[in-house]
Amino acid sequence: MRWLWPCSLAGRTAAVLLLGLVLVQVAGLTIHALDRVDLQRLQQGREISQRVFSVWRSLLQLPPDRRAGMLADLELPPGLRASYDSEPVARHGFPPPPPPLIRLFRLDSMMGAPPRFRPREVIASFDPRPDVLTVSFRFPDYGWLNLKLEFPPPRPWHSEHFLLAFVLMTLAAGLLTLWAVRRLTRPVRSLAEAANRLGRDVNAPPLPEDGPAEVATAAKAFNTMAERIRRYVGDRTQMLAAIGHDLKTPITRLKLRAEFLDDDEQRRKMLADLDEMEAMIAATLAFARDESTGEPSVPVDLASLCRTVLDETADARPDFTDAITYEGPEHLTVIARPGALKRALANLVGNAVAYGGAARLTLVPPAAGLVRITVDDEGPGVPESELENVFQPFRRLETSRNRETGGTGLGLPIARNILRAHGGDVVLKNRPRGGLQALATLPV
Repeated sequence: MRWLWPCSLAGRTAAVLLLGLVLVQVAGLTIHALDRVDLQRLQQGREISQRVFSVWRSLLQLPPDRRAGMLADLELPPGLRASYDSEPVARHGFPPPPPPLIRLFRLDSMMGAPPRFRPREVIASFDPRPDVLTVSFRFPDYGWLNLKLEFPPPRPWHSEHFLLAFVLMTLAAGLLTLWAVRRLTRPVRSLAEAANRLGRDVNAPPLPEDGPAEVATAAKAFNTMAERIRRYVGDRTQMLAAIGHDLKTPITRLKLRAEFLDDDEQRRKMLADLDEMEAMIAATLAFARDESTGEPSVPVDLASLCRTVLDETADARPDFTDAITYEGPEHLTVIARPGALKRALANLVGNAVAYGGAARLTLVPPAAGLVRITVDDEGPGVPESELENVFQPFRRLETSRNRETGGTGLGLPIARNILRAHGGDVVLKNRPRGGLQALATLPV
């Protein structure tokens, strides 16, 4: 039954409160019904006892031959039947009535009445199955007044509009509970949304520090944490930029000195190493700065962007034009940073062409709020133990992805950083028929 339990905090809080409300309402309704039944019985018992006393006194003043006729003309209340007989209906030896019934119908007060109204003998018996009390009063001269007392069915809902009013009151309380829960848990949703925004954009606006004391404290702590993260990222970027700037000067000097070497082969190798160092420094700075976070998010035609990346890759690598293909819808709009997203896709496609000899990009329409982009190649794949390690900066595989094939080991980390900044991700997996597949996801 876990699927019935809500997943959100607001849903669980509302469910607990509504369940408690229903239990309290049911308990209150039960207590009300029981009290109403007791009150009805008390009222019926007193009405019947008063009527019995009145009938007894009226018949006591009549001669025996007129008592039966007068009793037939009387209108008795529900639950009371009376007859005038020569013998008692109640017999000695029958089960006696319980004391509460004797007190309810005030039978003991008959024997305490004045002598002229007091019956010569009173016999009472009780049948619990039909819940009938039988009482026989003996007249001083002749005959018996036989009474059968039984309760009519209880009516706990005497009012026709009581249940309707109760249902309306419960619905009103339930709606008020839902409204209050949604309002009280709104700061929690705002905090979760702010954390999600911070994961995508480190420069996201701060949370308002208002509301209840606990919410204001949490918002203040969150804003302080976000400010520390921004300072940390800024300090790291500034430090790396300074290192990169300082390294450019000695590299330039080394290039100038290399030009004066007499050995052409050594000069060529040294200049190639220095060019590689410059490329690594530039890639490292781009990875550290993550300049894509400053780019605004706008509606982007993802299908057109994918085709543009493939066309540019084919222009740069004309030998692989036939191995670079696209499959997917003609147009698909998402909210993204176009420059950063293009760079991430270009890295995935470039890796597939460079290390797998092909790049088949497939764009899958949105499902469950996510767009899926797969890039398949025809390469040897990656060992299962290295599928996650290749996303570490400067991580390269010795078998096929070494320095000889180019690259600095930052293409996949940069692609993952960009996609995660958009709220998505990218993973690698080996295809069953050979080759590697890069699976990227983006929220709609």
